[in-house]
This record gives sequence, C-alpha cells and structure tokens, in this order.
Amino acid sequence: MCAGTIETAKVEGSAKGARGWFPVQRAQVVYDHPFHAQLDEALIVDFVNAERGAGARVSVELSPESARGLVRLIEAALLDGERRHGGAGGTVTSNRRAKAQANLDTRTPL
Repeated sequence: MCAGTIETAKVEGSAKGARGWFPVQRAQVVYDHPFHAQLDEALIVDFVNAERGAGARVSVELSPESARGLVRLIEAALLDGERRHGGAGGTVTSNRRAKAQANLDTRTPL
C-alpha cells in the first residue's frame, strides 16, 4: 500500500458497530487503496473510540465521486438544519451559507 496522509479530527457523536452503539471520539480520513471495496483508490473514513478498543471502530470506503457527493449532501443537510433550527451551537455565516448553496447548485448524482 502507498498510504496517503491520514487526516484526523476530534469528533463528538455516536456510531453503530458490530457490538451496538458507542461514543465516537475521533475521525480519520485518508485517500488510499481500499481494503474491501473493489476500487483502485478510495476515500477511507474511520470513526473510532480508542478507549474502547478495536471493536469501537466503523470504517467506510467510498469512491472519490461518492465521497464528493456525500460532502455536498452533508453541507446541504447542515445548511437546511441550521435554517430550520436556528443553528446548532452557532450561527451560519453568510460566507458558509453562500458556499453551501453553490455546492447545492452543482449537485451531481452519486
């Protein structure tokens, strides 16, 4: 494997693994050769809770096109939710709103 740079971030949320739900503490993202998906290259996203061991990990391997489509969907859902609920823990800046709207305008199917 020619591992790319692994990007990591602290996150707050939950994921459902083989043993049920667990709190997620970190997300790891890398563009590399997938382990399971039948793709040459993939965006690999792992949601983990290191304190709970290997069983507290969920991994997703997406084609680049699917990953970009998912990013657009996430931005659209956040924009819609913040509009409807007045923002979750903050306000939407006009710059972020414009960027998300531009992404919606160029939406392509997965």
